[in-house]
Amino acid sequence: MINQLHLKYGNRLKKSCLAGILNFLVLKVNQTIMPEVLAAVPPLKIVPPLKTSYRIDSIDLLRGLVMIIMALDHTRDFFHKAGWSDDPTNLATTTPILFFTRWITHLCAPIFVFLAGSGIYFQGLRKSKKQLSIFLFKRGLWLIFIELFVVGFAFSFDVHYSVFGLQTIWSIAISMIILGLMIWLPFNAIFVTGLAIVLGHNSLDFYEAGLKSSPGWWYDLLHHQGFYPLWDHHNLAILYPFLSWAGLMMLGYCFGKLFLQYENDQRKKMLRWLGFGVVAFFIVLRYINTYGDPDHWSTQKNTVFTFLSFMNVHKYPPSLLYMCATVGIGILFLAFAGHKKTRLTRFVTVYGRVPFLYYVLHFFLIHLISSICYLARGHSFAEGMKPANGPQFIAPGEGYSLFAVYIIWICVVLSLYPICKWFSDYKQKHREKWWLSYL
Repeated sequence: MINQLHLKYGNRLKKSCLAGILNFLVLKVNQTIMPEVLAAVPPLKIVPPLKTSYRIDSIDLLRGLVMIIMALDHTRDFFHKAGWSDDPTNLATTTPILFFTRWITHLCAPIFVFLAGSGIYFQGLRKSKKQLSIFLFKRGLWLIFIELFVVGFAFSFDVHYSVFGLQTIWSIAISMIILGLMIWLPFNAIFVTGLAIVLGHNSLDFYEAGLKSSPGWWYDLLHHQGFYPLWDHHNLAILYPFLSWAGLMMLGYCFGKLFLQYENDQRKKMLRWLGFGVVAFFIVLRYINTYGDPDHWSTQKNTVFTFLSFMNVHKYPPSLLYMCATVGIGILFLAFAGHKKTRLTRFVTVYGRVPFLYYVLHFFLIHLISSICYLARGHSFAEGMKPANGPQFIAPGEGYSLFAVYIIWICVVLSLYPICKWFSDYKQKHREKWWLSYL
């Protein structure tokens, strides 16, 4: 009986004793040896996963909104009865609604250039400096080609290219090339350089005010509009001097880093403070009326027009006050509305994800419809090929009411949605295709 009990429970007893001894030894090791070993081992560095895309919905939404608004200005140019015969910001002839129609589109170029700088910073998170620098240089050259030979033709319909215009795409392109060089510098150097340009470039206004003649094409490229003959009835129109645009893109690049340092409510709070600060800076400096814009405001015939004079800031080149008023509003939009997702915001975001395609196509479409209307008013094709002023198939003084302009604008935007949506989806599904980054 005893032998049977010994055989039955002896093995279990041995196992339990061995287990107890092992547990005791492990406990002692953990209490004595392991703390010293762990202290000698350096902590593991947690590396965040490499993101293949830094698409940010709020920024795409803002970009899409300004692209839609931009089409309003170009629709007004081609369809309004005073599109090529008068300046909508001329306080002697404008109306508040016409002034607003023009002023609201001031938001487009500076916000787009600012966000382009932020997008470049986001690209830098998944590319080396060398890769990003080369990409910006090549894309800048590509965009200059598009400006001169594609957008220029869409704007003029002139197969002879009588005028090579350096406009919005040119300013973005040359700013990209400059930033492609600047990214090799320390981040603080980029920020200080961009801030110095944006805050200080209007000091050149005092020099320009004393000019008796054109300072030359090199200076006009930098900070002044100019028109220069090239060869055999070909001319160069410098409409977007690049200095202040380049400075704004540098600040946008730095804003990209600031944007990613905060999340959720902290980000919204930061954007509110920054946006209100920039707008407040605009109001104070504009009220002082001594620096920041070559065109000073003045008291007008009534309060409304005095306000219009106050808001009538200089775009060519964009003044410090012009950039503060527009970019400040854009930052506030990101703070208050950029996080909301509805059917409307998803609709608008589509345009913000394919701005290049939309920009090129909308010019062709607007000018094509305008040309059809021109011929429908009784003009001949030959007459349209020889414009008195501006693009072909345009007659200054002819056109439609502002209400008709708004209807045409809405139709143009809606008609481009299907192709923009298709291309946006295509880009999302084929990120491996390198050539898509140039479109």
